[in-house]
Amino acid sequence: MSQMPQQAALSNCPSCEWPLESDDRFCGACGYDLSAVPAPPDDHPTIALNGSEPPSPDGDGGEAWPLAAEPDSADTPAATHRSADLPGTDSSDSPLPPEQPTGSPVSPASGVRFDRPPEPDEYPLQAPDPRIADLSAPIKLCVACRAGRVDSDGYCENCGHAQPRERDHMEQEAGPIAAVSDRGLRHHRNEDAFGIGLTTLPDGSPASVAVVCDGVSSATRPDDASFAAGRAANESLLTALPRGTHPQQAMHDAIVAASHAVNALADEPATAREHSPHQNAPACTIVGAIVTPGLLVVGWVGDSRVYWIPVDRTSPPARLTEDDSWAAQMVSAGLMSEAEAYADERAHAITGWLGADAYELEPHTASFKPDRPGVVVVCTDGLWNYAEAAEEMAEVVPPDAATRPLHSARVLVGHALDGGGHDNVTVAVVPFPAVPQGAGSA
Repeated sequence: MSQMPQQAALSNCPSCEWPLESDDRFCGACGYDLSAVPAPPDDHPTIALNGSEPPSPDGDGGEAWPLAAEPDSADTPAATHRSADLPGTDSSDSPLPPEQPTGSPVSPASGVRFDRPPEPDEYPLQAPDPRIADLSAPIKLCVACRAGRVDSDGYCENCGHAQPRERDHMEQEAGPIAAVSDRGLRHHRNEDAFGIGLTTLPDGSPASVAVVCDGVSSATRPDDASFAAGRAANESLLTALPRGTHPQQAMHDAIVAASHAVNALADEPATAREHSPHQNAPACTIVGAIVTPGLLVVGWVGDSRVYWIPVDRTSPPARLTEDDSWAAQMVSAGLMSEAEAYADERAHAITGWLGADAYELEPHTASFKPDRPGVVVVCTDGLWNYAEAAEEMAEVVPPDAATRPLHSARVLVGHALDGGGHDNVTVAVVPFPAVPQGAGSA
C-alpha cells in the first residue's frame, strides 16, 4: 500500500486555525484533509511568466541579482530597487531595447499607449453650424412662461408650451383703420383673413379700405382661399381708387379679382386629384368697405357683414349687408320670420361664395351717404353670431371707437371669445368720414 508523503506536523489547521495533535490527519473542527497540505516550497526564485528563470545569485545564466544593503545602526531602511535596474528579456531570451524616455506614446513590451491626455470633467458644446444657425435672428420668448426660448418647431425649450401660429392671432393698423383676427376657442386654425389700407382719390381726398374674408370650412384649404381673396381684393382697391375708378365699381372689380385668385387655387396637378379625389375646391366669403369723406361703399359675397354704428348713440345703427344664406332666403321669400330662420340649424348654410365650384358669381355692392360721423364695422360671422342685430352690435362697440379703432377691434374680438369663441373671429373698424393719411388711433 502506498504511503501518504510525510509532512512536518502542523500545530493549527490551515483552514480554520483549530489546534491540532501531532498525529491528526483531519481537522477535528472543519474536517480539513491535512494530508492535502502542500509541502512548504524551497526558497528558490519564482519562475517568470515567460518560462525562463531569473538570473542566479552566483552569476550562472545571467546577471546577478543586486543584494539589498543591510540596515545601518540607525535602522534606516534599505534602498529600494526598481524593476528598471535590471535589463529585461523577451520570450526568446533576447534583451529588450532600452526603456524609452518618459512620455513615449507606446510601451515597447505591450504596445499600449500611455500618452493619452486626461479626460476633462466637462466637454465643451459644439458651436452652432453657421450654415444652418441664424445667429442674427432675435430670440423669441415663450408666450406662456415668458422665459424659455422657442425652438424651430414652435415649442418652448423651457416649459414645452406650443406657441401660437402667426395666423392664430393677427392685429394691424393702417392710420385710422385697425383690424384684428383670432383663431377662436374651438377651431384648430384660423381660416379668416383681412386686408386694410389707405389711399388718395384723384382730387386729393383720403380713402380708407377694409376687406374681410372667411374660409369655408367644408372646402379644401379654406385658409389659403381667404388669404388669397383678401390680398387680391385689397390690392385691387388700392390700385383702382387713385386712378379715378368710382368706389362702387372699384368694389365690384375687387370682388371679381378675389374670385379669380381663389379659383386659381383649384388648378392643382392631376396627381393631386388622384390622391384626393373627393376634395372640393378652396372657397371663402368676402365683405369689404370703402370710406371716403362723403361716401360709404360696401360689397360682399357670402354671410360676412358690415354694420354702421354712429358716434351719437341716440341715432340708430344699421346693418348694411344681406347674407347669402339659407336663413336670408327664407326671410326674403316670406316663408319664415327672421327669428325662426336663424334659429334653424340650416341658417348658416351659405348660398354664395368665392370658389371654382361656386354658382355664377354675383357680387353685391351698395352705396351710402351717412349724415353724421360714426364707425364702420366689417366682420365675419364669428363676431356677429354673438351680436347679430345692429342694436346688439352698437352696445358692444366702445363709444370711442372712432378715435381708438384698434382698441375697439380688440374689444369686439374679446366679446366673441367671452361668448364661447366657437368660430374664427375677424373684425375691422373704419372711422367715417375718412381721416387724412397720417392720423392714427389715440
